[in-house]
Amino acid sequence: MALSQRLRQWARSLKASLLMLWFCSRHAGTPWAARLLAGLVVAYAFSPIDLIPDFIPVLGYADDVLLVPLGIWLALRMIPAAIKDDCRAQAAAWQAARAGRPRNWWAAATIVLVWLAMAWLGWRWLQNR
Repeated sequence: MALSQRLRQWARSLKASLLMLWFCSRHAGTPWAARLLAGLVVAYAFSPIDLIPDFIPVLGYADDVLLVPLGIWLALRMIPAAIKDDCRAQAAAWQAARAGRPRNWWAAATIVLVWLAMAWLGWRWLQNR
């Protein structure tokens, strides 16, 4: 199998795992620590805005390639298998009914607020020099 095909397959499985994690974060049987981590990972991944913009060399894609998969892996290890199976079925049904992925505008707004706060702190720091 060619490298490009393996990367595409990995990206598809990552998308499916992320959608399953979204359902796991809302499942009543998910432990609270796993629910919190899953919620953070899903909110960041489904946000239309990245914390580190992609145009920044190396760092821009590091969050997409390293942090999101690591967060998915950690959260899924904390969730019982029966809940993952139930949520995997829900994710497959949701994906069959809809073409796109969910968007998280609250996470996008939070990221914009972080950028604004950092810009304000930088401006204040430069003023005091």
